[in-house]
Amino acid sequence: MVPLRRHQLARLSPSGWAAVLGRPWDTQSHDCLAHWASQQLPLVVTRQPADALADGWIALGLPAPARWDRRRLALQVPYAALDGLGEFPRLADMQELLPPPARDAASALLGRLDACHATARVFGSYGWQAISGLDHVRTDSDIDLSVTVDGAAHADAVVRALGSFEAERPRLDGELLFADGAAVAWREWSDWRAGRTRAVMVKQLGGVSLQRDAAWCEHAGRLKVAA
Repeated sequence: MVPLRRHQLARLSPSGWAAVLGRPWDTQSHDCLAHWASQQLPLVVTRQPADALADGWIALGLPAPARWDRRRLALQVPYAALDGLGEFPRLADMQELLPPPARDAASALLGRLDACHATARVFGSYGWQAISGLDHVRTDSDIDLSVTVDGAAHADAVVRALGSFEAERPRLDGELLFADGAAVAWREWSDWRAGRTRAVMVKQLGGVSLQRDAAWCEHAGRLKVAA
């Protein structure tokens, strides 16, 4: 079984979609899922219940676009229904989707992240709109980035780069992704490392924890994520 991480994209096999669509959904949810199935669009790996993987199931989510009232659909599917795992698009590949005032700021940010040897991917509304082509983005949507980091010092460098993002809108948000799949909101990391908070919330596949030192993110090897 391939290890899972939050925010991975999961594609279902035709039989997997058939089983999903055969469940007793309301009309709006069924219409949305039928579109996802017909277009072979992915779902996203979410936090996993304690017994899900042990029982051969995976928890997935679908944040629907405005066409379906931005419903948030939750599914559990057998691991055997997966037809592959993937990643959200890179920021470098989807700058044209951003509002014009943010594009230059995004280009400058990419240069700073390249200097840090860090890759940024876009999840949230902008990531989903890039994937589906539908109306996920609102006027107040943030740019949610997931940036891979290799330990505390690397995270500090990446946070300095993120903090220099020059556009006021959209707001830059998102997470630092560590070697074992743990993630921390980059703004919370900044506050914690500056001593403004005593602990930082660490999100993992099975839940969240509060950490007071950086030992948890220094023991693992470099994260293997497709660039």
